[in-house]
Amino acid sequence: QAQLVESGGGLVQAGGSLRLSCAVSGSIFSFSAMGWYRQAPGKQRELVARISSGSAITYADSVSGRFTISRDNAKNTVYLQMNSLKPEDTAVYYCNAQRAFSVYWGQGTQVTVSS
Repeated sequence: QAQLVESGGGLVQAGGSLRLSCAVSGSIFSFSAMGWYRQAPGKQRELVARISSGSAITYADSVSGRFTISRDNAKNTVYLQMNSLKPEDTAVYYCNAQRAFSVYWGQGTQVTVSS
């Protein structure tokens, strides 16, 4: 089992920035990949950014160039730096971790971008 705890969400004006953190119980090296997903009201959950154990990174087209995913191995924490935020970025953001055939989710953190 693994526990993922997100933090850093909040209310920000369009054009502003937020940094989300995902603290993981245990070593993040045990996961083949970690990522951030988001779900807006009435929409399906979608991938925002993903980083593999080999540090390969994938971004959704809608956030490429604005968001940056990173990890601090010593702190067992994954971050999502979000810049130039837009109202359409408003959603609940979830941390995700994959290990073998298991997938783990955090509880989610709300990000609201006002216009």
